[in-house]
Amino acid sequence: MLGSLGVAAALGIPLGVALVRMPRLRPFAMGLIAVGQTIPSLALLGFLLPLVGIGRTPAVLALILYALLPIARNTIAGLLSVPDTLQEAADALGLSRRERLREIELPLALPAIVAGLRIAAVSTAGTATIAAAIGGGGLGELIFRGVATVNTRQILAGAIPAALIALLLDGGFAWIEERQSRRWRARSRPDATGAGGG
Repeated sequence: MLGSLGVAAALGIPLGVALVRMPRLRPFAMGLIAVGQTIPSLALLGFLLPLVGIGRTPAVLALILYALLPIARNTIAGLLSVPDTLQEAADALGLSRRERLREIELPLALPAIVAGLRIAAVSTAGTATIAAAIGGGGLGELIFRGVATVNTRQILAGAIPAALIALLLDGGFAWIEERQSRRWRARSRPDATGAGGG
């Protein structure tokens, strides 16, 4: 599950950055990604089975597809929310496009990007349990076994850890967001010692 989320982030964030630079391509690309979200998870797994077989591979691909949309969409929203005045100031300072992205745009877009990662993490944790239906293993096996035998304890044995994993991931990304925001505020604050020195 974490691997799927990592791959989705590695694809979704650069994709969001690229689509901000290509506004004409953006609606088509995002519409294409959004198609994956409209397919129910079991149906998507069923579509992938003939292509990649049974087991973990179709489950991982499905989780990546489900996580990709919120990450890419929030990356785009965060970058587009950066004030034009800051971009103009970066141009006036002679920053290159890469430097402007690294030093100004991405730090300011970070809350939106992390929000997308949090949405993707929670949805991935929930969807991962479906993987057991095609031999993907995981906590979903306990849930499916419990449903088949009408065993509430077994269902809860799979459902509660899955919910806790989702909460831990959400809390972890919230901590990252707060820490990075603090670092950005500290970097942006004028140097008090330099300002008051004689």
